[in-house]
Amino acid sequence: MTVLSCNTIKEFDLQGHRGYRGLYPENSTIGFLKSLDVGVNTIELDVVISKDKHVVVSHEPWISKNICIDQNGNRIINDKENFNIYSMEYNEIKKFDCGIIGNEKFPDQKKISVFKPTLNYVIKIIENYIKEKGYKPVNYNIEIKSSNETDLIFHPDVKEFSELVVNNIKNNKILERTTIQSFDFRVLKYINKNYPEIGLSVLVSENYDPQKNLDDLSFLPDIYSPNYKFINKEDLEYLKKKKIKIIPWTVNSYSDIAKILNLGVDGIISDYPERVLEIKK
Repeated sequence: MTVLSCNTIKEFDLQGHRGYRGLYPENSTIGFLKSLDVGVNTIELDVVISKDKHVVVSHEPWISKNICIDQNGNRIINDKENFNIYSMEYNEIKKFDCGIIGNEKFPDQKKISVFKPTLNYVIKIIENYIKEKGYKPVNYNIEIKSSNETDLIFHPDVKEFSELVVNNIKNNKILERTTIQSFDFRVLKYINKNYPEIGLSVLVSENYDPQKNLDDLSFLPDIYSPNYKFINKEDLEYLKKKKIKIIPWTVNSYSDIAKILNLGVDGIISDYPERVLEIKK
């Protein structure tokens, strides 16, 4: 295991990916609460939109056959075609169990019966839990899942999608603790123009190119969040000079976590936040 240099051990933004996907069903209330118990300081989650305009906490804009079963315990077939969340009422969406069969990619994940919650519900549960436990206020990193190719198929247009999410954030009075992240630069541009007070994080993967990404955005985001496999020291220095925080995703193995921490990043998004804390200690 890599030994961390002293200047790497510092306060940074620890985010549990999709809650705490390594050990608990993804994007579930129990996963979010357990990540708080471990010590994350930011709740990371994904949102999509239902037919009746609820902001639903879910990575895919459909009921995934890989992690969900229907109310009768049957496996799902043709999930994208038959279970598009944007064409379903929330009361129907809530009937699916998206935790009891587990996730074969995460063998240590506990098999727990969970439903897809709304963003409004998740925030209320988390805020109440924080008060009960006496924890410090937590931050939220909310990913808007959209793309030009799937507009009006799996989600509303950028304006409506963004407004629905922002309204949830405002109504729950967590604006100053919230960052919105997206791979969709249209979302980031819209929110930057209309809600400059909201923190923004640009997500990149194969399109990784800090200078080009910033040019395409035409403004400086608060956070640059790349696939951890692409980040390097030179780009880190370039971004830090522009006062942009670097929080890579999704860093899971002990060796990768140690390597990324040694680069001097400002935070890490991980399915196993407890591993990050183990290495820091």
